[in-house]
Amino acid sequence: MNQTLKVVIVVVLIISIIAVINIKRNKSEQGAGANAETTAVVNEPAQPEPSVSEDVPQPIEPDSLANSEITASAEEPVQPEQLVTKKLPKLLDLGSDQCIPCKLMAPILEELKTEYTGKFKVEFMDVRIDPMLAKVYNIKLIPTQIFFDASGEELFRHEGFYSKEDILSKWKDLGVEF
Repeated sequence: MNQTLKVVIVVVLIISIIAVINIKRNKSEQGAGANAETTAVVNEPAQPEPSVSEDVPQPIEPDSLANSEITASAEEPVQPEQLVTKKLPKLLDLGSDQCIPCKLMAPILEELKTEYTGKFKVEFMDVRIDPMLAKVYNIKLIPTQIFFDASGEELFRHEGFYSKEDILSKWKDLGVEF
């Protein structure tokens, strides 16, 4: 074989190996069993559109509400006048599903999310899945909890484990009553 053909074969093999590694990495990240509501989504695969008749109302995706929540409670039937959305304060927890204090925070965040629906929003983002989040939010230590007011302005930030009682106390200190 001539020299050029050997170089081309080596380049094709290297590109193939890189492609296989990237495919395996993406599959392992998707198969990690991460909760779609509490983790950042990276390279989400396209989902086929379900076939639904046009007269059937579509559910509202939780992420499409951004900083707003529907004002009706789950126990009461939703009235048309209740389908008004309002801006809510938000607790953003930045961490990783691999860090021990972050794992200890997960059930607390889930409790807060369910117990205080309509009062404030709780969101978790994994900085190991999306490292740009650490730069965007200037994260030096995980977990980091950032408290935002309803307009999205940062009010307070805490680094490390933060108990449920401390979080609720901080909201009260910040003027958010439940």
